[in-house]
Amino acid sequence: MAEKIVCQNRKARHTYNIEETFEAGIALRGPEVKSLREGRANINEAFARIVNGEVYLYNAHISPYPHAHDVALLDPTRTRKLLLHRHEIRRLLGKVKERGYTLVPLKIYFNPRGLAKVELALAKGKKLHDRRETIRRREEERDLRRRYKGKIK
Repeated sequence: MAEKIVCQNRKARHTYNIEETFEAGIALRGPEVKSLREGRANINEAFARIVNGEVYLYNAHISPYPHAHDVALLDPTRTRKLLLHRHEIRRLLGKVKERGYTLVPLKIYFNPRGLAKVELALAKGKKLHDRRETIRRREEERDLRRRYKGKIK
């Protein structure tokens, strides 16, 4: 059984250079888990921060589950705690403080055991010219593949 992807932040790979990725659990309430299972989440504007030795996810939008009895009590963009090992948090803290990295969620998914996870990336922002360079390189590779596709046979 494979992982079930709930939502992805595709823009992150375009905007940032991804250095390293981590898998983190999310502290959720019951109705939020049901909303995730229905695929009702968005992490395009989300980011993570380390506060007092704990990692929190900000601006991740998980729509309220319509059939829950306490729908009005949950804020869809509330801050959620991410669950990482202490040594991982220390390592992330060092890199974020020293080298100007940022923590960006790439996707939310359910692992094969049914637990909600976030793929968190240690990333550095790309400049505009870096983004253009990436696009140009991708187009050149695509053109090369097209040219040699017919000649290899």
